[in-house]
Amino acid sequence: MHSSLLVFRTAISLYVAALDGKIVASLVRAQPLQFFWNILRWLLVAIPATWTNSWLSYIQNKLSIAYRTRLTTEVMKQYLGEEGEGPDGKVYYKLSNLDDRIKNPDQMITHDIQRFSNHLAAMYANLAKPVLDVILYNYQLSQNVGAEGVMALTFFVQLSAMLLRYMTPPFGMYTALSAQMSGSLRHTHSRLVEFSEEIAFMRGEETEKMLIEREYASLIAHENNVLRRRWWFGCVEEGIIKWLWGSFGVRFFVLTVVLKNGPNSFSAYFVRYTCIRQLPGTEKLDLGGRTEGFVTNRRLLLSSSDAFGRVMYSYKDLSELAGYTARVSQLLDTMKDVRQGKFQKALVNSAAKDGNEIILKGRGEVIESEDIRFDRVPIVTPNGDVLVKALSFHIKPGQNLLIVGPNGCGKSSLFRILGGLWPVYGGVVHKPASSQFILIPQRPYLPLGTLRDQVIYPHSKAVMDKRGVTDDDLSRILTVVQMGDIIRREGGWDAVKEWRETLSGGDQQRIAWARLFYHKPKYAVLDEATSLVPPEIEGMMMEYAAKLNITLLTVSHRPSLWKYHALILHYDGQGGYVFTKLDAEKRLALQEEKQDLETRLLEV
Repeated sequence: MHSSLLVFRTAISLYVAALDGKIVASLVRAQPLQFFWNILRWLLVAIPATWTNSWLSYIQNKLSIAYRTRLTTEVMKQYLGEEGEGPDGKVYYKLSNLDDRIKNPDQMITHDIQRFSNHLAAMYANLAKPVLDVILYNYQLSQNVGAEGVMALTFFVQLSAMLLRYMTPPFGMYTALSAQMSGSLRHTHSRLVEFSEEIAFMRGEETEKMLIEREYASLIAHENNVLRRRWWFGCVEEGIIKWLWGSFGVRFFVLTVVLKNGPNSFSAYFVRYTCIRQLPGTEKLDLGGRTEGFVTNRRLLLSSSDAFGRVMYSYKDLSELAGYTARVSQLLDTMKDVRQGKFQKALVNSAAKDGNEIILKGRGEVIESEDIRFDRVPIVTPNGDVLVKALSFHIKPGQNLLIVGPNGCGKSSLFRILGGLWPVYGGVVHKPASSQFILIPQRPYLPLGTLRDQVIYPHSKAVMDKRGVTDDDLSRILTVVQMGDIIRREGGWDAVKEWRETLSGGDQQRIAWARLFYHKPKYAVLDEATSLVPPEIEGMMMEYAAKLNITLLTVSHRPSLWKYHALILHYDGQGGYVFTKLDAEKRLALQEEKQDLETRLLEV
């Protein structure tokens, strides 16, 4: 349909060109009835012309939406993965944490894909229509003024077009660089929002302002450079396409049609020695006929020149499309590499020391099982920092594990390996499927949605109903975590709020525990998950987790939690560790003795 409308619009343009000549000819011949009749025909042809133009715009926009929808669907399919995808999924996490090539995937998925789709949809009309116009207009001109004149015009146009292509700046590279710099500026602003509290405490406003202004200055400098190049190129482009090519056409038309050709006239000499054919019967036309021919063919010449100019302009559009294509292609290629475990990340200096480079080149094996067993598995961060060269331990369902150690020793890194977020660089990992783990961090994630959504996330209400869980069941779970009054207080299960702002830190942690009790996984990873909860409620939640047969892997410095764990994994922060049974009473006694000794030392 799009192609048919383009052909129809060109046919209307040819008809209007001929009609313009008839209107002027009837005016020159002083034929009022014919003049008004032609004006009426001109008004009538406006109906299909406007209809066609509106349809073309509508179809182009629909085409852009279709391109964007299909491309966004494919990108989101790879970016967020599909249910049950396994270790190849979670690309959204790996792009941000394991790879340095893409700093702002959000902009590429939203802004760059939109611009790519708009340019791609417009490219067909911007390229196909001018090419069609050039062919049809030139064919009609060859019938009117002779093929020789059209060929001569084509020769001069091709010469100037070659010159214009030679002088065209690399707009595709400029577009890609502009999109990259805009993304970098947006990323700098997003960091300010993300770390606003830390920046405010450190009084880092001036430094952040300097960083943002530096990114903005770089972007503006680039844009000004592109604008300067566009300015002089626009002057050259319009001078050649609009004025030079138009003058070529009018000259040839005047020589072949308008001038009355006597045997010794300049035009006859020009025609004789340039092999340009005079239009048969031209010498017999009256003033009105010559005027009609001049107006019609001048309209065709200028339209042909404009069409060829739009073909040349489309080169610039193609360059911009190439820039956005490069951005989208980079996103797709990077996601493909990430899915295949190919990461590009800046490494720390220690990555090339003490045999660490051999560890980083290796790959381990992951075997699904009911137990959790690490057999000589290195704990390595994404930037190549080897925290533990060979970790080995084994826990069975029901054996809660307490993990302790200084900051940066690998406690959270262990959880990311269990969750399938980080690659295994060696050894063998036996673990259940990632779906059997739930993480409760110190500051839990609360999604946008209702109060019910906070408890059942990532399930929807339809999935909850399918599982046979009711709102009353959720109420009983909230009672376990001592939050039964929140339903009435916040306006019911369907209340929608910004829950991160509405709930206190302790309430957020208890909501996360309620989520744990709703899903009932085999294993739960607790990363300081009770730091803001009173000890008595903490104990009740730990006991209820044991009642549901949920095995806990806990990172915490609270001695009150020791009695709920059977095993301990203690990192020393120097690459070593101790894995053993946990005697809570003995450890508490030693802790009290240590504190007593420290108190006595302070008194000395």
